[in-house]
Amino acid sequence: MNNVKQNKMVQKIALYVFLILFLAVSIFPFYWMFVGATNDTSKMFTNPPTLVIGERLLENINNLNESIGIWKVLFNSLFVSLSYVLISLAVCTLAAYALAKFKFKGSRVIFIAFLLSMMIPYQATIIPLFQLFASLNLLNTYFALIVPQLCYPFAIFLMRQNFMSFPTALLESSRIDGAGELRIFLQIVLPSMKPALAATAIFLFMMQWNNFMWPLVAISTEDMYTFPVALSSLIGFSLIDYGQVMSGIAIATVPIIIFFLLLQRHFIAGMLGSAVK
Repeated sequence: MNNVKQNKMVQKIALYVFLILFLAVSIFPFYWMFVGATNDTSKMFTNPPTLVIGERLLENINNLNESIGIWKVLFNSLFVSLSYVLISLAVCTLAAYALAKFKFKGSRVIFIAFLLSMMIPYQATIIPLFQLFASLNLLNTYFALIVPQLCYPFAIFLMRQNFMSFPTALLESSRIDGAGELRIFLQIVLPSMKPALAATAIFLFMMQWNNFMWPLVAISTEDMYTFPVALSSLIGFSLIDYGQVMSGIAIATVPIIIFFLLLQRHFIAGMLGSAVK
């Protein structure tokens, strides 16, 4: 009996040691980023490497603000990303619900077309998008940054798979009780889809927040820069201030963490709890 308890204790200790090591490996890049943001460039490549927090954080942030206008860039990125998430989530959710719960001629073909569109490299659409928005005189606008990927195939696929698991009998009973389709969708279906909506929102936010290629092509003035484009402008051919770069990366990471923390509680919510109630 004692041997069994000892084996379980050893296994538990080994598991905790492994988890602690995994946690340390996962956190170290963030710590290295913060250390770089508080030091100057000369301390980034010392041997042994500098792992002590420095005293240049405010100076690096001030230099970063002078270089790219950090608060304007932060506003641009937040406005574009949040607007994109709200509009794209509405469009993709409605499309996914229609493809999952309404049987009409060609619905399967449309869904397969969405899946096939995921196989097209994003880079292949850059030139046609640029020509289209240039002909409409919409380049260098928030509209050009938000609209092109509103109907995102993967978001539609993700939401459709979740809608497929929703009981159709619950929809039919609601229709018998006299509820309209819009009311069924907003008051019965969506409340039970909070985990799926949260996961899709996080995915869309991260995708738009980190989007680099299309903003780089569509933006022509510094006052419209988003974070990826602004940070890329800090990388010069000869001189790179890594203190500024690390400070910018640290600031750019914070909104993603906050957005995830705000939505994480919905991952453990019941898929059908509110609908049944």
